[in-house]
Amino acid sequence: MIDIYSWATPNGHKVHIMLEECGLDYRAHAIDIGAGEQFAKAFLEISPNNKIPAIVDSDGPDGKPMSLFESGAILIYLAGKTGQFLGASDREKFNVLQWLMFQMGGLGPMLGQAHHFRIYAPEKMDYAINRYTNEAKRLYGVLDRQLSKTAYLAGDEYTIADIACFPWTRSWKNQGLELSDFPRVQRWFDAIDARPAVQRGVTVLADKRRAMTDDKAKDILFGKTQYEKR
Repeated sequence: MIDIYSWATPNGHKVHIMLEECGLDYRAHAIDIGAGEQFAKAFLEISPNNKIPAIVDSDGPDGKPMSLFESGAILIYLAGKTGQFLGASDREKFNVLQWLMFQMGGLGPMLGQAHHFRIYAPEKMDYAINRYTNEAKRLYGVLDRQLSKTAYLAGDEYTIADIACFPWTRSWKNQGLELSDFPRVQRWFDAIDARPAVQRGVTVLADKRRAMTDDKAKDILFGKTQYEKR
């Protein structure tokens, strides 16, 4: 049994989808990031960076429980545990991993900044909005060029690279984009969106999520609460 401590965000959805795709038994525990539950001592024990998601696998590599944080690391772990969605040869694996790192280091953080400055920032700053909206468009262009050559990001097989990127592209409207401007991304998006495991994964904890618009939630997520010493 795998316990996942998470919330219905793109980073949470990555692991929710992976658990569904792999057919693993799991229990989802809500960590309400708008209420500050990510700062609880028990959660910090398994996620020292106070970010969701984190997992505890009761049957770790040595048969003992193992906890992991960081969504990319969790995807690699689950792929290794099940032998799925990472490729068979070293060449295939490293090809998948480079696109996973593209999501972790670029797509996720930059689209997250676009979301922040377009939707959540208390002051609308044209420089920041334009910078991150333009970067979002550039990154979608990178995806579109790659997908002009392959069915999925790392080749013709669906992998953890696709699982990692897909949840971030679900909010393309909030990023100031039109998905139809990137026809290969649109084709890829529609194919993944139609997968039953993906449809199940994006509903995990979704009924608990609410709009992060009140001042308390904004302070917890973006203000002084986020930066308190713990």
